[in-house]
Formats: sequence, structure tokens, C-alpha cells
Amino acid sequence: MTTGAVRLVDLELYGGEDPREQPWYTFPDAARATGIPASTLRSWVVGQTYARKRDRGYFEPIIRRPSCDDPRLSFTNLIEAHVLRALRTVHDVALDHIREAIDLAEREFGIERLLISPDLRTAAGQLFLDRYTDLLELTSAQQLVMRSVLEQYLERVRFDESRLPAEFTPFERSPRNQGRRFIALSPFVSFGKPILRSTGVSTEAVVQRLDAGEPIDVVMADYELSEEEIEEAVLYEAAA
Repeated sequence: MTTGAVRLVDLELYGGEDPREQPWYTFPDAARATGIPASTLRSWVVGQTYARKRDRGYFEPIIRRPSCDDPRLSFTNLIEAHVLRALRTVHDVALDHIREAIDLAEREFGIERLLISPDLRTAAGQLFLDRYTDLLELTSAQQLVMRSVLEQYLERVRFDESRLPAEFTPFERSPRNQGRRFIALSPFVSFGKPILRSTGVSTEAVVQRLDAGEPIDVVMADYELSEEEIEEAVLYEAAA
């Protein structure tokens, strides 16, 4: 699936608004797509209190929802959370440190929302990582692991000609399917719902037919899907 720059005619389908910023995903939806526990996502989006010696402190949210009046997240928010998960893989996310490193890189390079920018692969991203790893006092080995993990995560995001995220491929659930990228989410396809990339059918539609008792070979034939694609659809929808 390829996605070019957003055109005005494309935006007519979404009331003239960029679909990347539409509130479409509940916390469970976002957790399923990113592999991040819903409780962790909530703390990144809503903020979190923490204990101090004499009182309680508060971490300001690092991800901003499209609307304070709507609890759902946008496609852009999914990408931000996905990148934050890469940082958490090596070290528990320190929100204040991440915020400081992001602010520095954005200020130096005039970038808005670095976590959704392809500039994470350029000098801006290098400055961000240098500052972040310095704040965390990571060893050289930990820094190498973090940079490698971040690159693996960024490869799951496709940017369009406007340099904004246009497609996201979640990590595969089945070990035998690793790297095959059967499932994708795009704000320009099926209103951001997870689909099987080969045919565009939603994972939900596949699972609903199987749950209704239809034989797997019938569903495979109707949608022209492989057994591995069916497996990924089932595992994706079953994820908490």
C-alpha cells in the first residue's frame, strides 16, 4: 500500500480535516496496535501522579490528544506512542528526560512534534538521542542497543511526501510471521482500522466470520488470504 501527499480532495472525506489527527482509537485499540499496556498509554496521554517524600508529584502528559473533550487517540498519537515504546525497550521511560531531549532537538532544528517526524533519522534525532542517553547516563552498549531498537521501530512507519506518517505496520504476533508485515493501519484506508495489507480486508471482518463458525478455508478463499495472514488477524484481534 502506498500513500502520497495529502490532497484537498482527500480531506473532503474527513470534513476538511487531516485524518491523521482524528480521534479514532480508544485506549484498548491503541494498546492492541502498539503493544503497549493501556494503563501505560493512559499515563503518557493523561499524565500520572507519583509518590515523593512528603507529598505527591505529577508527570505532565507527553502525548497530546486531538481533543481534551474526546478520550480517543489519533493515528498521530499511535506513532508517538510507538516511538516512546522503542525508548522504553532499553530503559524505563523517564517522561521529564524525554520531554527535555525533545524540546532541545525541536528548538535547535525548528521541528514540531519530533516523535512523528522522519527527522528522527537525521541530525535532529541524533541530538535528541545524545541528550536523552546523557540524561539517563546509559553505557555505550546501552546507547547502541537503544539506537538500533529505535531504527527497527521507525522502519514500521511509512511517511508520505508531506513528511508525515501515513502508514503503520504493527509488530507481528506469531514468531513464524516476524517481519512479514501482514497488518497495517493507515488514516487514509478504512478510517484507520487495522487491515490485511494484501487485500485491504479488516482484521475485525476476518475474525467475525470465524467467530460465527465459518470454516477457515472458506474465509481464506473468499478473501484470498493465506493461513499465516488469518493467523495474524486472529492474534491481533485477540491482543489486549
